[in-house]
Amino acid sequence: MEKIQHSHVQVRGLKLHVAQIGTGPKVVLFLHGFPEIWYSWRHQMIAVANAGFRAIAFDSRGYGLSDHPPEPQKANFKDLVDDVVALLDLLGINKVFLVGKDFGAVPAFMVAVIHPERVLGVITLGIPFLVPGPVGIQFDLLPKGFYVLRWAEPGRAEADFGRFDVKTVVRNIYILYCRSELQVAGENEEIMDLVDPSTPLPPWFTEEDLEVYAALYQNSGFRTALQVPYRCSQLDYGITNPKVTAPSLLIMGEKDYFMKFPGMEEYMKKGIVKQFMPNLDITFISEGNHFVQEQLPEQVNELIITFLNKN
Repeated sequence: MEKIQHSHVQVRGLKLHVAQIGTGPKVVLFLHGFPEIWYSWRHQMIAVANAGFRAIAFDSRGYGLSDHPPEPQKANFKDLVDDVVALLDLLGINKVFLVGKDFGAVPAFMVAVIHPERVLGVITLGIPFLVPGPVGIQFDLLPKGFYVLRWAEPGRAEADFGRFDVKTVVRNIYILYCRSELQVAGENEEIMDLVDPSTPLPPWFTEEDLEVYAALYQNSGFRTALQVPYRCSQLDYGITNPKVTAPSLLIMGEKDYFMKFPGMEEYMKKGIVKQFMPNLDITFISEGNHFVQEQLPEQVNELIITFLNKN
C-alpha cells in the first residue's frame, strides 16, 4: 500500500485525487462504485502492478479527496466519461484497459461505446452491460421501498444518513450490500434502519479499512455521491444502438444482490448481454457478493491478470 503514489491533477476545472502504482507500458484504469472510493481497488492495483502493468485509480468528482463540481445536483454520467478521457489525455495515455465496479461500470461502458479508439479492453464487476437512461434498469418493476428508488428522492437519503456519523453510514452500507437479497425498506422505515447495530463487519473488511473509507467520505460527504449514480440514471444520454466491441470480461458473484434485479440473471446467464458486447466472457464466482474484489481479491486478481495478459 505504501508504494501507491497519490497526487491531485487538474481535470476539466476540478482537482481530482489520483492513485497510481506500476510502470508497465500498458495501463489499467479502475473506476469505483458507491460507497466505494479509489481504495476499494487496493488489492487489484498492487496485483496488476506486480504483473507488469501501470495501475491508476481516482476518486470520482465529488468523492473522497476529489473536488465537488460547482453544481453537484447537475452532475451526471457524461461528466464521468469526459473526466476519464480528459485524465487520459493529461497523463499522455492513448489506450487503456478499463475496470469498473458497480456504477463505475457505467462510464467504462460509455467510454467504450463513445470512444472505442481509447479502449484496449473492459472488465466490469457487479454490473453487466447497461447504459443509463430510459432503456436501462426497469425501475417500474422494483419494490417501492427499494434503496435505489429511495435514494433517488432528493433529500431522502440525506435525512436518513444524517442521523448517523459518516463511519456508521459506510459501515451499514457494507453490511447491507454484501447480502444476497434486495434491500427494501418498509413504509415507515428508512434504509439505514435495515441494519442491526450489533451486526459485525464482514470478515474481509477490517476496522482499518472502515477508517480509511470514513475519512474519505468525511471529507466529501454524500452530495455528489447521491446525485451520481442515483439521481441521474434516468437521464437520456443520447446513446443509440450501443455496442462494445473491445474484448470484455464480466465478473459476477453468484451471491451479488444485483442478480435479483428484475431480468438480470436471465440477461447474463442466457447470454442476452452479448448482443451488446459480442466479445464478452462471463465468470461467476459462487461465493462472491457485491464487493467481490474486496471479499475474494486473489480470485478476482487472477481473472483480471489473465484477461490483461491475453489482450
